[in-house]
Amino acid sequence: FTSLRECKMQDFGSLILEELDKANQLDSLKFAQRHEVDEQKIVGAIKSLESLGDVIQTKIYQVKSWQLTAEGKEVAANGSHEYRVYSAVPDSGIQQSKLMSSCGAFGKVGFSKAMSAGWIKIDKSQGAPVVMKLVESASDTVGEHMVLIQKGESEKVDAKLKGEYKKRKLLEEVVDKHYTINKGTNFRTKIEKAPTELTADMIASGTWKTTSLKPYNLDALGVETGGGCLHPLLKVRAEYRQIFLEMGFSEMRTNNFVESSFWNFDALFQPQQHPARDAHDTFFISDPATSDRFPKDYLERVKKVHSVGGFDSQGYGYDWKIEEASKNLLRTHTTAVSARMLYRAAQAPQFVPQKLFSIDRVFRNETLDATHLAEFHQIEGVVADYGITLGHCIGVINTFFTKLGIEKLRFKPAYNPYTEPSMEIFSYHEGLGKWVEIGNSGMFRPEMLLPMGLPEGVNCIGFGLSLERPTMIKYKIDNIRDLVGHKVNLEMVKRNPICRIDKSGTGEERRLQVLNRRWANIESKLSCIQKQMEVMGISTATAHGMAADSSDGNLMDVVIKVHPDKPPYSLQLLLNVLKKRFKVAASTHTHSSVKSAGSLVLSSDESRITADVKITLIYSNVTRPTMIVKNAQIQGEENIVRYLARILDSRGGGNLYESLDSKVVAQIDNILDRLTDASKHSVSTLIPGILTKSKYLAGNRVTIADILAYSLCKQAAVSNSSIKDWSKRVEDAIAKM
Repeated sequence: FTSLRECKMQDFGSLILEELDKANQLDSLKFAQRHEVDEQKIVGAIKSLESLGDVIQTKIYQVKSWQLTAEGKEVAANGSHEYRVYSAVPDSGIQQSKLMSSCGAFGKVGFSKAMSAGWIKIDKSQGAPVVMKLVESASDTVGEHMVLIQKGESEKVDAKLKGEYKKRKLLEEVVDKHYTINKGTNFRTKIEKAPTELTADMIASGTWKTTSLKPYNLDALGVETGGGCLHPLLKVRAEYRQIFLEMGFSEMRTNNFVESSFWNFDALFQPQQHPARDAHDTFFISDPATSDRFPKDYLERVKKVHSVGGFDSQGYGYDWKIEEASKNLLRTHTTAVSARMLYRAAQAPQFVPQKLFSIDRVFRNETLDATHLAEFHQIEGVVADYGITLGHCIGVINTFFTKLGIEKLRFKPAYNPYTEPSMEIFSYHEGLGKWVEIGNSGMFRPEMLLPMGLPEGVNCIGFGLSLERPTMIKYKIDNIRDLVGHKVNLEMVKRNPICRIDKSGTGEERRLQVLNRRWANIESKLSCIQKQMEVMGISTATAHGMAADSSDGNLMDVVIKVHPDKPPYSLQLLLNVLKKRFKVAASTHTHSSVKSAGSLVLSSDESRITADVKITLIYSNVTRPTMIVKNAQIQGEENIVRYLARILDSRGGGNLYESLDSKVVAQIDNILDRLTDASKHSVSTLIPGILTKSKYLAGNRVTIADILAYSLCKQAAVSNSSIKDWSKRVEDAIAKM
């Protein structure tokens, strides 16, 4: 071949081998320039030769070069911006506004650069600014440099200037990769394409014995097979369904999207004037617009309980209309299905306890945005049995979410027309660092259950949540319209992995996860207290035994606000220990927001002028005890006790907290958390249970766990014999410190 331009693609490699045989080394850039061919074609041939084994050896090197940007090319063709502005100024001068208008897009930059170069000036003596020339002639160095770089002679331009031109976006630095080619250990000039398969002719002639077949690449990906795939919603739905089945629930049939207002609203004791029954919240059906298939006796009982009351309820006291109840609509919740199932259970000769669940689509006339659609999926669980209480409701919900891997739960009172009491379910979101609502729950009202015919004493609990929100969190989808609807990317549906809920398989694993989370919570609280102490001027070294006095002689000046109904008796105990190690000034005040002070009064004979520790107790209308030190706030009696204990530990104050063994500290923090979590634990039952194993709450010595528990018991007026004996031991131990 006289030129690579005469070669076909498969012949590029042969010519490279022929020239390499003569020259021993080739450069891909020079080779391409010599044969006037795009270097990328040469690179492709080099890659093909590399796949043959060690026929050639290559080494990559980089070459940096300068290229003109689009703006740089324009400067090379027409001159620099500043030179063109200078050239547009006549010897007699020109008004600045006319100059900028005539120069157009490059005027602003060019004017600034020409002023900096000292080529022009502004004369304001005549009123309107006039631009005048300062020099008789100017040299367009920038334009000349652009021309040199365009010709490939960038080495003639100073490096510092090239950097400045780069900042002006006239130049850009380009890094090109090239190859140095050498002979390999298996170098040859002829390329023999190895057969890819064994043929009948090879077997008949026997050439298969000497023929080198192309080896199989077992790492190569096969042809992607076509087929269906599950939508992320269906993957998450399958996980939730499995959890319900593991808990012994039965699935309800939810195949009727169209429902009557009677089952969707009236049967649930939702009044006919409720805002949710308006057209702006609900999709009503135009054909057929109404339904008349209702159990007549049940309908009459529902009408009565709405209109005049019944079953110890006064009802809503309005004129209930069958016309409103018969309207057809797209169901707004799957609770309508739950109502049908409970009514069916009530008609049985003997009531059988029910555990039911459903996961299906509901429809609401919502404003569409990133988190709301007009249709979504509702997950609902219902349990009906004799003697069920709100405690059972919380227990079932805790079990359900624990199986989902969610154990940090809180319940907040709420209102629903058909449940009383009602609760919103909150979970702590580690990523957001706050509590977020994840569901709703409650106990169905007697006005809903008794008209169905369910026996007296049968209660029913229910809870629900959406399917879309956990799916969006699981698959990191920000906009619900990317999950459901006509804009969904089918590739996303195909590529998303199987849904695996992060949950423990055994009780031992779950207990280990709980301990790990508690320890992380303890470390987080200790870190928070440490930062607050640093804000207050108390170093970490101080808390571990170094000198605690600040430069002005005062260790701390704190204000503690509490509600009169919850006097902090823990302060009374700690104050006795503080007075033995510090000069303490204590006083008690009452804020105008409350009528009277609490039963605890803190006082001391020490003057505030000479005191190291100043404690001011204020009875105020606050929800949680709050300690204010300098610009920091510490909320909760348990955290106030923690803080004061660290101060005492700095002076050898009885080893109440952090100076103890780390395992004991973890045990103390665990007890403090349990004491302050009133939604799960009762002080009157928790403390006696712990004291059956040890003399004090955290072992055989008094700690801040005992001090806080002592305060909570006095606040709640708990006084059984075991707590009385323990309280006396705590008081005696504190007095001896």
